[in-house]
Amino acid sequence: MSQTEHIARLTLDEGNVIRRKPEVEQEREVALADILKENYFAPAGLNKGPYEVVLGTSENRMMFRITSPQMEGEEVVTLNVTPFRSIIRDYFIICESYFAAIKSSDPYRVEAIDMGRRGIHNEGSDLLRKLLNDKIQVDFSTARRLFTLICVLHIK
Repeated sequence: MSQTEHIARLTLDEGNVIRRKPEVEQEREVALADILKENYFAPAGLNKGPYEVVLGTSENRMMFRITSPQMEGEEVVTLNVTPFRSIIRDYFIICESYFAAIKSSDPYRVEAIDMGRRGIHNEGSDLLRKLLNDKIQVDFSTARRLFTLICVLHIK
């Protein structure tokens, strides 16, 4: 991990949180822990990390509120959520199937569903990297974990 180009602290702005299933809370906790363990996060033109990031939503936008001890004020990066809608919807559907299969299906079915889940997750991660490209550089692993958190924030 770079000494400066990473997230040192990440929180979710969950102002309108509903009660989530234990499986979703587990995914949230794992994504947060993993991203803090290892990530690459380089906002364009800042070079003032490590960064503290608050990830949230506002209307139809994802909000990355970025600060660091070396910065004055905060940098806010927004993304339109519309391009993610169908991927997030598909990801929720396949995750429900996956969690149900874990409880009652044979290992081959669980593995097949998990492969589909990973494929959709990769698609969301690739889209996130593409949309952030000129605003924030992230590696694939960081994008995967951020996509998980974006999905968590969109549970209604």
